[in-house]
Amino acid sequence: QVQLVESGGGLVQAGGSLRLSCAASGRTFSSYAIGWFRQAPGKEREFVGVISRSGMMTYYADSVKGRFTISRDKAKNTVYLQMNSVKPEDTAIYYCAASTSLLPNRLREVAAFTYWGQGTQVTASS
Repeated sequence: QVQLVESGGGLVQAGGSLRLSCAASGRTFSSYAIGWFRQAPGKEREFVGVISRSGMMTYYADSVKGRFTISRDKAKNTVYLQMNSVKPEDTAIYYCAASTSLLPNRLREVAAFTYWGQGTQVTASS
């Protein structure tokens, strides 16, 4: 069991930057890979990126690769999503999620994640 709380969302101009936080509590933080997903109105929830349990490996959707960076601070039980060069199409509710999957290839799938935060709104204006 783990509880996740996102924060840091808000309004940002296109080309600007924003950092989202995912704070975890409950079961040991290092037991979970942490993914970031986003969902815009009327659209399916989509994968943004994921960081491994160790924090040594990250994977990103092609749409954000080179612009977004995920990191984790185990001492603070927090995972961050650094969003740079934000585009209007990045506008969505952003969710963090925890997975115990032992199959790395599944960590890009919504179904692989057991626990979810409440989401935080990111709005990128042009």
